[in-house]
Amino acid sequence: MKKLMLIGKVSCGKTTLCQYLTNQQMTYKKTQALTVTDNIIDTPGEYVERRQFYQALAVTSMGVDVVLLLQDPTDMTFTLPPGLQAMFQKPMVGVITKSDLITDEKQLIRAEKSLALAGAHPIFKICSMTGEGIEALIDYLTEDIE
Repeated sequence: MKKLMLIGKVSCGKTTLCQYLTNQQMTYKKTQALTVTDNIIDTPGEYVERRQFYQALAVTSMGVDVVLLLQDPTDMTFTLPPGLQAMFQKPMVGVITKSDLITDEKQLIRAEKSLALAGAHPIFKICSMTGEGIEALIDYLTEDIE
């Protein structure tokens, strides 16, 4: 699989996805600093929520093949800036997490729009707790990405 950097708001599911992809036990753990596990860089949510950390994201992304931008569809706040992908020299893939918690189609549409406006493409819908949709994401991440 490609080298990945996971970015997204606090509690959007970055660490849980990292644990799933690296076959770790699923336990809640607040990411306080950049964490490298195998070929995945897990970033604190504050890095995408606060502009003063954008430079750290841009520099860190130079060592990866793909940036995964995660969005929790149940989160009603929007902090992902339009055109976020422009600061990376790498492809940015969107991931809608927590698909098992979607209660309204509007949540899914809102999450898709947020990721698309940020510049993420393609967009996958997953649940790291059940594994739903992750196989398609892994298949994409093991293909050649241009």
